[in-house]
Amino acid sequence: VQLQASGGGLVQAGASLRLSCVASGRTFSDYVMGWFRQAPEKEREFVASITRLTSTYYEDSVKGRFTISRDNAKNTVYLQMNSVKPEDTAVYYCAADRRLHSIVELSPEYRGQGTLVTVSS
Repeated sequence: VQLQASGGGLVQAGASLRLSCVASGRTFSDYVMGWFRQAPEKEREFVASITRLTSTYYEDSVKGRFTISRDNAKNTVYLQMNSVKPEDTAVYYCAADRRLHSIVELSPEYRGQGTLVTVSS
C-alpha cells in the first residue's frame, strides 16, 4: 500500500485543519487506517485509528477535538482537527495495517510520508 498524506500547514491555536491520506496499491477497505504523529525531540505518538467497520479510537489528548473518517470509494482517510493547540505541532503520518493493534502500537505494515502541522499560539 502506498500512502500519500497532505493537508498540513501553519495555523493558529483554535483553528481547524483537515489532513487527508490517499491509499493505492491494495484494497483500501481491507485495511485498518490510522494516524500517528511525532513532535520535535519527542517519541512517536498514536493519534487515531478507524477499522474496516468504522469503529474509531483516539489518543486521550485529541478526543473531542479530532475526528478520523474514511471514504472507501476514494481510498482516502481523513483527520479533521478542530480547536488545535500548540502541543498538536508535529509531523503527522498516516498508516495502514490489517490489524488494529499494529497501528495503536505504532508498528503498522505501511506508513506514508509525513505532513507537517504547526500550531502557533
